[in-house]
Amino acid sequence: MTNFSNPLARWNERFSMDAYLFGESPNRYLAEKTPLLQKGKALCIADGEGRNSVWLASQGFAVDAFDFSPIAIAKAKKLAEKQNVQVDFHCSSWESFEWKANCYDTIAGIFFQFADPGPRTALFAKLNLALKPGGTLVLQGYGKEQMKYKTGGPGILENLYDEELLLSSFPGYKIMDLHTYTQEVDEGPGHSGMSALVGFVGQKP
Repeated sequence: MTNFSNPLARWNERFSMDAYLFGESPNRYLAEKTPLLQKGKALCIADGEGRNSVWLASQGFAVDAFDFSPIAIAKAKKLAEKQNVQVDFHCSSWESFEWKANCYDTIAGIFFQFADPGPRTALFAKLNLALKPGGTLVLQGYGKEQMKYKTGGPGILENLYDEELLLSSFPGYKIMDLHTYTQEVDEGPGHSGMSALVGFVGQKP
């Protein structure tokens, strides 16, 4: 089980390795679903070392991204420079990020399951606030069955996703993709092995 008692110190330690903890390539689900996403201005939340924001920038999005780890942000900037793309990175927690209403055409949240149900409800509300009408939200996280695989994630059942949670959290959204599945994940040393996953792409009404 991941220790959440001092999350910033924990993540700074994890990101301090020379290699990229979750690799330099984008999350597979995000890459596969990018054609469904509304082009324009995008936000990647809790973006870590930048693999997903850099990917979206390479696909023509104007991208903002944040993570609370300064070590991760420094590595993200290096990755963007290596890939010759521009991303506006912010070292910020989700609570302190400057959320603006109807600001983004697309928001991506990949494996950000640090939030317990109470804070997660507040965070999901921020995502809805910041997304423009007609904009697209793409989420991927570990499903409930991940407790038996133990190949990544928080190891806390209530932090994991199911389809009902995502449907109820974003009512009225047009569902462009929603499914629960198992798949071999190979995303650096941080995410590796057979995993229980939930993917969601929805369009805000």
